[in-house]
Amino acid sequence: MVFITEDMIKQFQMLMEEIDEPLKKTFQNVHQGYPTESLKRFLKAREGNVSKAHKMLVDCLNWRIQNEIDNILAKPIIPTDLYRGLRDSHLIGMSGYSREGLPVIAVGVGLSTFDKASIHYYVQSHIQMNEYRDHVILPSATKKFGRHISTCIKVLDMTGLKLSALNHIKLLTIISTIDDLNYPEKTDTYYIVNAPYIFSACWKVVRPLLQERTRKKVQVLSGSGRDELLKIMDYASLPHFCKREGSGSSRYSTNGTTDDCFSLDHSFHQQLYNYTMEQAKLLEVDAPIKQGSFHVDFPEPDQEDAKIAQTIEKEFQRFGNQNGLSNSLRDVKISAD
Repeated sequence: MVFITEDMIKQFQMLMEEIDEPLKKTFQNVHQGYPTESLKRFLKAREGNVSKAHKMLVDCLNWRIQNEIDNILAKPIIPTDLYRGLRDSHLIGMSGYSREGLPVIAVGVGLSTFDKASIHYYVQSHIQMNEYRDHVILPSATKKFGRHISTCIKVLDMTGLKLSALNHIKLLTIISTIDDLNYPEKTDTYYIVNAPYIFSACWKVVRPLLQERTRKKVQVLSGSGRDELLKIMDYASLPHFCKREGSGSSRYSTNGTTDDCFSLDHSFHQQLYNYTMEQAKLLEVDAPIKQGSFHVDFPEPDQEDAKIAQTIEKEFQRFGNQNGLSNSLRDVKISAD
């Protein structure tokens, strides 16, 4: 893993002083008062190569300007029923904080169906969550825990993963590419839980393709991962699918409030959705909030991401051909080795 030196940062800073004013303005929205930390993230993403990191950041800033990303939190997805459909079909939410103050982002990989709206709505929603994390959640965590917090941890629930996941490869590749190119190094650790055999088969062939820094971030936990995760977070911050062994992504309530952080009724999503509505009113004081998706240019995946997507697709197909299966295999667990 590359070590980011002061000299690298100084070189990067000098290059950033030469960019145009519009790029400098949107960079302020990116770094949120911590420019050096942002430069470090892009340097890490390009293995310490200052020239490549500079190009990556400038490309990111141009993407933000061209797609009006700085205003995307003022573009709520309406009506509410449409947004509820997105939340029911793209399972993602925030369940709490680790003991170190990192937000815990939960993702229901296996049970997400992406079948309630167009691809543009899913991409818009994903970017809004990224922006809300960076502009609201992380600054709040920084204030709450008394130190700068710029990353989160993700718990990926593989319950229900099946061969039909191949239908989502295109969308997931788009989302992954947007994150890699424009929100690099924002996740500290990925925890994989409730993983069926089909995941194990894919992971064996995908893992060698990942960069070392990415491989080190991924931990495959046994079962629901509850015991391991309790070492880094309190019980209240566990995603709902980790709280009961074998519970999967089932939804249940505690004291009349939803414990399912994927649900629109969960406090995280209520706050996020209300925030976008409030921002829209501030931006368009004399104009009604418009319905319709917010189209964003989809970046081309780099060669590494494209190869990984192709490898996953081939492995899923091979697995299906060998076993003649299309069921979820959810009852076959893998070890944490």
